[in-house]
Amino acid sequence: MKFAFILDPLDKLKAYKDSSIAMMRAAARRGHQVYAIQREHLVWEAGTVSARALPLTLTDDDEAWYVAGTEESLPLTAYDAVLMRQDPPFDFEYVTATWLLESAAKAGARIFNNPASIRDHSEKLAILEFPQFIPPTRVARAADDVNAFIDAHGDTILKPLDGMGGSQIFRVRADDPNRNVIIETLTQEEHRTIMAQAYLPAISGGDKRVLIIGGKVIPYSLARIPKAGETRGNLAAGGRGVAMPLTDGERAIAEYLAPILWARGLLIVGLDVIGDRLTEINVTSPTCMVEITAQMGFDVPGAVIDALEAACA
Repeated sequence: MKFAFILDPLDKLKAYKDSSIAMMRAAARRGHQVYAIQREHLVWEAGTVSARALPLTLTDDDEAWYVAGTEESLPLTAYDAVLMRQDPPFDFEYVTATWLLESAAKAGARIFNNPASIRDHSEKLAILEFPQFIPPTRVARAADDVNAFIDAHGDTILKPLDGMGGSQIFRVRADDPNRNVIIETLTQEEHRTIMAQAYLPAISGGDKRVLIIGGKVIPYSLARIPKAGETRGNLAAGGRGVAMPLTDGERAIAEYLAPILWARGLLIVGLDVIGDRLTEINVTSPTCMVEITAQMGFDVPGAVIDALEAACA
């Protein structure tokens, strides 16, 4: 099979931990052809979406992890599957790419994750569809509304709706002398909507990443445990990743969501769970596959290729 991956610039990827590279290596080991596409190379003309693509030969060397072949320009329908794996920011260019990919899908290309579903699932706001699983939450931009939530809950987390990797996440208590300036900064003086959530003490045990692949729940999570003096467990913010079996609460959430999200064409989903509360549903480029595979011996990238092979058969 021919699999194309829409990626960030190849020289920016860190092969020792990158989930997309792990998936490409897993595909190559099974004899599939692997191609890399840059988002800016997507082109629509005369009803066809095409892109310049690099065929890659994958290696096990994390420094020189691929050998590039001769660039080709092919319609996206020429591949058995195309995986959209570029990180946000979720700006207008990202949205434009989802429109182009949606056009390709209508012409018969298999695109994962489904571009319309990526566009419609804000990784922060998607949890609002499942209020039975989430902590006390308020989405607002007016300072009075945010302050009222802080007063009601005493200890809160404030975060923008378009951040990733723990960027701009603040823990704010009711007696915090800086709460007003934090709210002003995050809301850009009431011009940007943010999310406020009650602080979950269970974060001390880790912000868990739970993966769902092709509608099936991976039986292990990666607990991103905050470093000393830090609230955020994100690996990008210095958190420590420890893989472990799912708890009953995590499995219950994931098993409930799995068929719903797979029916929407979301092949790879990363849930963020603290304690037994769902805090995010990640659909753009969920990670943590390498760490779970290395620590638990469960081949997560292989599970992705299993799901792709089944979906494309």
